[in-house]
Amino acid sequence: MVIVDNTVAQRFETMVDGQLCVLEYRIHGRTLSLDHTEVPRVVGGRGIAAALTQFALDAARARGMDVMPNCSYVAAWIRRHPAYADLLRRDS
Repeated sequence: MVIVDNTVAQRFETMVDGQLCVLEYRIHGRTLSLDHTEVPRVVGGRGIAAALTQFALDAARARGMDVMPNCSYVAAWIRRHPAYADLLRRDS
């Protein structure tokens, strides 16, 4: 699966069996706000949302950004993968 960062549309995306799967985001300074994951039901259950989430978090880490998981899926994924918890935005 090839995932790309579509900066114009502000989303990480991949095509699976002709279906567009996305993780929408916004950038606020040094914070990557992960807002909505959408995987069409016809291709669901294949780990696509997980792959998009991990890709987004790896991109944030590579860019030195912190993350605001506004999407409930992303928040739950981070709870299940504590190695990514250090990316969570810490409000002072």
